[in-house]
Amino acid sequence: MARSGRHAVAEQLAMDGVRHVFGNPGTVEQGLLDALEEHPEIQYICTLQESIAVAMADGYARGARRPTVVQLHSGVGLGNGIGMMYQAMRGHSPLVVLAGDAGVRYDAMDAQMAADLVGMARPVTKWATRVTHPSSVLRVLRRAFKIAMTAPAGPVFVALPADVLDAANNEPVVPTSFPVTRSAPPKEEIDRAAALLAGADRPLIIAGDGVAFSSAQAELASVAEILGAPVWGADWAEVNLDQNHPQFRGMLGHMFGEHSKEITTQADAVLICGTYVFPEVFPSLDGVFASGAPVVHIDLDPYQIAKSFPVDVGLVADPAVTLAMLADALTAVTTPEGRARAAERVRVMAEEDAEKRGSELARDESLREAYPIHAARFADELARQLPADAVIFDEALTTSPDLMRYLPASRPGGYFQTRGGSLGVGIPGAIGLKLADPSATVVGFTGDGGAMYTIQALWTAARYDVDVTFVVCNNSSYELLKINIEEYWREQGIPAHGFPTSFDLSHPQLRFDGLAEAQTVPAARVERPEEIAPTIRKALSHPGPFLIDLVIASRVPDLRSVAGAAKA
Repeated sequence: MARSGRHAVAEQLAMDGVRHVFGNPGTVEQGLLDALEEHPEIQYICTLQESIAVAMADGYARGARRPTVVQLHSGVGLGNGIGMMYQAMRGHSPLVVLAGDAGVRYDAMDAQMAADLVGMARPVTKWATRVTHPSSVLRVLRRAFKIAMTAPAGPVFVALPADVLDAANNEPVVPTSFPVTRSAPPKEEIDRAAALLAGADRPLIIAGDGVAFSSAQAELASVAEILGAPVWGADWAEVNLDQNHPQFRGMLGHMFGEHSKEITTQADAVLICGTYVFPEVFPSLDGVFASGAPVVHIDLDPYQIAKSFPVDVGLVADPAVTLAMLADALTAVTTPEGRARAAERVRVMAEEDAEKRGSELARDESLREAYPIHAARFADELARQLPADAVIFDEALTTSPDLMRYLPASRPGGYFQTRGGSLGVGIPGAIGLKLADPSATVVGFTGDGGAMYTIQALWTAARYDVDVTFVVCNNSSYELLKINIEEYWREQGIPAHGFPTSFDLSHPQLRFDGLAEAQTVPAARVERPEEIAPTIRKALSHPGPFLIDLVIASRVPDLRSVAGAAKA
């Protein structure tokens, strides 16, 4: 029986188990939004700006591990959402982004709001298309779901003209078919990889979120322990290895390739898994690995293997399956002497890790009562009050190392960091995580700069009573830019001097407690150490959203401010 295309789309979404649609309403999508009202099992999550809708859906997709639907409004709404769609693309989030237009029949008119939606979306999606005939609305929608979720996952875009959705539609509603990608490489290639890695004296593993997507954390740890190899993160924003594992060494350079190169050139054998090399803003163009060091790369995305640098063995295969096979092969070919050398490397790393942690904790203790507050003091107290299964969304950036000493990224599904370079994901991302798992205790961290990108997401949290504790790490500056420009000055031989005034956010003062309360979200400002514990208790016990405006010390004081204080 025929019904309109807009009703058919709503039926297809329900069939595929969609429970939330994140969006901002618009006129050319009003028919679809009206049809969704007839499906109470699908909740429309209204946001006040399109970038928030995408960021919220990104958080939801990361938590739920399923395709997540976003509705944007025509060209202007898509334009607003593109920055966060880039974030989702870099982070491999399976978003299905839908946007309406006035209709196919108006294509020749160059009318108000007319735009090449597919052309706009293509650079930030795996696939982008426009439905142009009523006979293929659901066919295209199912294809979009399949492409979004098939590894490597990522956002897709479908433009839905209003006249196509208003036309009669006879398509059947059937579940989307998702291919299985748990593929294994040939055994002889695994044996070749094991032979290249097993005899190394300075092996190195570079891993990323492809490990988490494959649930291959245990297999990665096993291979690392057999090799006695340090594990460095690249394009790593989830729990791919327990942060407290002695072989986890941290992240390679996010900004400058020379920082990564100092580490990677020390290895005499390299295993790359679930990531690409290298995800810096300014990557090294050559010489990233030592001459003669064999490189083995495992990933489900063939584009990423040998994309910029050659490899000796490239395996387009599932990380969990492949790492398990590699662990068996390494065990078979590793000599007793090799096992002893690997164990010694692990012992040394564990000692170094303990020494470093002890030094950091001692420093934190010396600053425990400091004013302005040292962020580690807050993190320590929060860790004492949070349940063990709490979920953290971390956009704290320069404050993240202080947080992670006390709130380690150890449990898969329990810690999510920002990725892709877009500011403003912290508040909406945490809301998405909570909607994906309503039973979880969720805490979302952001900075003062990032918070101002998407502060109106608090209105959505209030509207739907989303029980998240938001923490704004407020140091009155774009702190990361200070750190980056200091590196730039060193590279260019420029003497240190005052930061550009555009990095400063102190004048006028941002009051995030006031901004939250204006959107009916209770809030508290924390400025002194003694205020920390009671405020955390109040936030965690509050049944609904709560924001903490945490005023913290800057890690990089401005020389202009220092000079002014000295004169005073």
